Amino acid sequence: MQLNKIATVLALTGISSQALAQEAVETANTEEIERIEVTGSSIKRTSLEGDLPVTVISKAEIDAAGITSADQLLLQMNIASNSNDNLASNAGIVGGEERGNNGASSANLRQQGASSTLVLLNGRRVATHGLKGRSVDLNSIPFAAIERVEVLRDGASAVYGTDAIGGVINFILKKNYQGAEFGGFADVTEEGGGDIYRFTFVGGLGDLNSDGYNVMATASYKDAKILRGDERDFTNTFQPDRGLSPDTRGAPFASVNDRFSDPNNPESSHYNLIGSGLINPITGEENSVLNVLALPGQPGCDAFPNMGVDTGALWNRANETVSCAWDYPRASVLQQPVETIDLVTRGTVKITNDLEGFVEFIGSEVTTKKVFEPNQITPWSIGSGDWESFGGGWYPSTGASYDYIVDALSGYYGEEQLNIGAPIAYRWRCMDCGPREIETTTTSYKLQLGLDGSWDDWDYKVGLSRSSNEAESELGGGYHYTEMLAQAIGTGLVSPFLLPGESQTAEGMAAIEAASAEGVVLFGGETIMTQFDASITGDTGFELGLGGDSIFVAAGVDIRREEYKFNGDRRAAETRPDIYGAPFDDANALDNVHRTIQAVFVEALIPVVESFELNLAVRHDDYSGFGGTTNPKYGFTWKPHDSVLFRGAYSTGFRVPTFNQLFNGITEEPYTGLDFADPATCPGGIVDVDDPQCQPLQPTLLYGGKPDLGPEESEQSSLGFVWAPSDDFSMNLDWWEIIIDGTIQVPGRDDLIENYDVFSANFIRDSSGELISIDQRYVNAGERNTSGVEVGAKYATELAGGEFSVNFNGSYLIEDKKKLLDDAPWSENLVGTHSRGNIPLRWKHTLAFNYTFEDFTVNLTQVFRDSYEDEVPPGIESGEIDPPNWDPEVDSYTVYNTSVQYTGWDNLSLTFGIKNLLNEEPPFTAHQNDFSPGAAFDPRVADPRMRSYTLHATYTF
Repeated sequence: MQLNKIATVLALTGISSQALAQEAVETANTEEIERIEVTGSSIKRTSLEGDLPVTVISKAEIDAAGITSADQLLLQMNIASNSNDNLASNAGIVGGEERGNNGASSANLRQQGASSTLVLLNGRRVATHGLKGRSVDLNSIPFAAIERVEVLRDGASAVYGTDAIGGVINFILKKNYQGAEFGGFADVTEEGGGDIYRFTFVGGLGDLNSDGYNVMATASYKDAKILRGDERDFTNTFQPDRGLSPDTRGAPFASVNDRFSDPNNPESSHYNLIGSGLINPITGEENSVLNVLALPGQPGCDAFPNMGVDTGALWNRANETVSCAWDYPRASVLQQPVETIDLVTRGTVKITNDLEGFVEFIGSEVTTKKVFEPNQITPWSIGSGDWESFGGGWYPSTGASYDYIVDALSGYYGEEQLNIGAPIAYRWRCMDCGPREIETTTTSYKLQLGLDGSWDDWDYKVGLSRSSNEAESELGGGYHYTEMLAQAIGTGLVSPFLLPGESQTAEGMAAIEAASAEGVVLFGGETIMTQFDASITGDTGFELGLGGDSIFVAAGVDIRREEYKFNGDRRAAETRPDIYGAPFDDANALDNVHRTIQAVFVEALIPVVESFELNLAVRHDDYSGFGGTTNPKYGFTWKPHDSVLFRGAYSTGFRVPTFNQLFNGITEEPYTGLDFADPATCPGGIVDVDDPQCQPLQPTLLYGGKPDLGPEESEQSSLGFVWAPSDDFSMNLDWWEIIIDGTIQVPGRDDLIENYDVFSANFIRDSSGELISIDQRYVNAGERNTSGVEVGAKYATELAGGEFSVNFNGSYLIEDKKKLLDDAPWSENLVGTHSRGNIPLRWKHTLAFNYTFEDFTVNLTQVFRDSYEDEVPPGIESGEIDPPNWDPEVDSYTVYNTSVQYTGWDNLSLTFGIKNLLNEEPPFTAHQNDFSPGAAFDPRVADPRMRSYTLHATYTF
C-alpha cells in the first residue's frame, strides 16, 4: 500500500501539483528515502505525515496561476484573511501604527492579524517592515527565486516562537542551481490600467555533489502599473437608490458654507456672505451648505466630471437640498503602482562529505506610490480664524467669481438674506492642486551564514544572520504649504468658483506651483534583526517496546535582537512651515528601541505503536522587558488503517506588544460632536440639555502607545483526519480553534462608557473634577474566540491518453467573537458581517481542474468568496431614508481563471492564461468609503482589475 501512503501524505500536506506527486512516488520507490524538514516541525523524518496541516504550493502552480508576488498569492489562499493588509486594500491616508501601509503588504492568517502570522524565508526569520515595525513586508520577498511555499495552517509557537499564533508561511528559495534561465511575464487587463510586467534571470554553476560547490544568483524586476478608480465603471458611488453616495460637499466647483459664523458671536454672521445659513424659499428649511450649481437655472451638479447631487439624507443631512457632492472615492487608486528590484545570491561549499557551509545574500528595493484624491480646502482649515481681518484663505468679495455667486444666490434666496460684500466661506476640492501622492521607497537586505551537517543518524545546522528593512516616505504632488495656499486663495489670485470651461489664471497656477511641498520627507523608519540559531535532530535509537519505531528528537537555541527606529519631519523645527493635509507622524518618533529574545526548544516524535505516534514540543522564550514564557505543544497522529489518518494538536502562544503599541507618543484629537455627556453623572453618557449635570462636553481623545501594555496569551487547538482509499483519491478535514486572552486593541468610546466603572481611570479630569480627556490608548482587553473547518479533496486519473486531476480546497469559518472584559458578555458572532478591518467570510473555496496531454497542460480554476452583511449607511439605520434598491447583503463573488502551458520546444516553455475568464465585476457594497477601502466594491474580497491576459515565457540554456 505504498502508493496509498503517498496519497495520504499528499492530502495531509495539501500538495496539489502533479509534479510534486510524481516526485513523491519516485522517492518512495527508491531504496533510501531522504529525511527532510517540513514547516511545523524541527525533526527531519522519512515521512511527511505530521500532526499539523501543511499546504505546499509549488513554483509550477504559482506560475500557472499567473501569480507574481506574495501579495497576490495570499489573496488566492482560503485561510488568508480578507483584511486591509495588502496594497489594494490600504489605499487610505494613515499614520500611527498603520503608517506602514505606505508601501507594505502583510500576511494575515485565520483572522489573527499581521503581527500574529509568522513569515519565514528558508525557515528563518527576516526583519519586519521599516515603517510598520510589526510584520514582514511581502513585497520584499524575492518571489522570482522561490522554489515552493509551505503554509502551516496552525499555530507553531513551540517550534518557531511565541508569535506564530495564526500560522506560518515559509518561502523556500532555490538553493542548488546549474545553468541559466531567462523569464518574462506580462499580465495585461482588457479594460486598461493595472498591467503587470516582470523579467527574471536565474543562473548557477557547480554541482554540489560532484564539484563540491555551487554558486547561484537570481535577479528580477517587476513593474505593477497604477489602476485608477475612474478606469472601472463599477466604482461609481453616486448610487443613492442602492444606499451609496459620497459623503462630501468639497466639490471642484466649491460649495458655499456657513462655517464662518461664530456660534458664540451672533454678530459674526455678518462677516460671511450667507451668515449662518439661508432659508430655502421652496422648503422653508435652512441651507447651511449649498452649491449654486444646484439652483434652478444653473448648470447643475453634473456640469463637472464625477460630480452630482448630494444625497445628504444617507448621512443624516436631509435639509441640504441644494448641495452638490464629488465622487472622491472614484478618484482613489485601485492598485498602487509598485516597482520592485530584487537579488538573491548564494554560495554553497562541501567542507566535508557530511558538512556544508553557505553564504546567502538577499536584497530588494520596492518603490510604491499612494495616490489620493486632491485636497479638500476650507478657509477654517487653512486660515487664521481672525474674524476681524478675514485673514488666511476666505475668498474675498472681489472679481467675477464673487459676482457670479452673489447673483445666483440673490436670484433664488433673495438679496435680503445675503451679507453682500462679506467674504465667502467654502468647501473646495482643489483639482488644480493635483492628486495627493506619497512615494515610499523600501530597501531591505539579509545576510545569512550557515552550516548544515550530519553525524551518524543526527543532522545539525547553525546560522548567523543580520537583516534590515528601511523605508522612507516623501510627499509627491498635491501637497502645498498652508500659508502660501491660503494667501493665494485669500487674495483672489486662485478661485474656488470656476465654471466648466474656465481655468485658473497663469498667475494663479504659478502661485499653486510655488506652494508645492513635493519632495519633503514625510517620515522614515528601520527595523534590524540579528539572529543566531542552532539545532540538532536525529534518531535516538530508543524504542518504547510497544511496537513503534525509535524516538526522534530535536533541540535548539534561538537568540535574536530586534531593533526599531522611526523619525518624522526632517526639517528643523524652527524653519518648518505647515504643509496642508500632510500626515506627519512626529509624535511617534522613536530613537532606537530594541529587545532581546533568547529561546531554547525541544521536540520529540514518539512512535508509541506502529499506528500511533505523539509529537511533543516545548519552547521557553525570554523577552527583555517581559520576562520568560514557556509554551508547550502536544500533537498526535493515529493511523488505524493504511487509508485513514487522524491528527490533532494543542499548543499555547504568547505575543508581546509591538514597539509602536508600547512606545508611540500620545496624540490628541478634539471631539467635535455635541452628543456626549459625562458618564459619571449621566448614565450612558447621554446628553440631557434640561439637566445641568448632562450638558454636552467636547473632551480631547488621547491615542498612542502604552509602556505598561501586557502580552496576549493564546491557545490553539486542531483536530482532523485524512482519508485516502485509493491511489487516485484522497480528502482531508480539519477543525481548528484559537482563543486569545488579553487582546491588544484600541477601546471604543462607547465601550469605555458602557463599562465606566471599570475604565473610570480612562476619563481624565482636572483639579476641579471636570472631564477634559478620554484615554483611548491600547488596552489588554478580554478574550477573542475564532474557529473554523478546512476541507480538501483530490482526484487524479488517466483520461484519453493524458492525466486528469481535480483539486478542491475550502475554508468554513464557524465563529469569530470577542468581549472587552473577561466577565462581559460575548459579542455577536462576527462571521459574515462587514468590518472596517477584516471581513470574516463564512465560506471560501478553490476548485481546480488540470489536464496534461503530451506537451500541453491545461488548468481551469474556480475561486469563490461568500456573501456577507453590508455596512448600513447612517441615514438608513436611523430610518431617515429607505432607498428602493437597498440590499443589506453583499453578493458572493466567483471568478474563473484558466491557463495553457506548452513545453514542446527545446529549452522554451510558454504559458498563456486568462484571469477572471467571464469578466465578473466585483459585487456592489454600500460601505462608507472613509473607513473601509473601495468605491462601490471591496478590494479585500474582489479584484478590481477584471479580465486580464497573461503570458509567461521561460528560456533555459
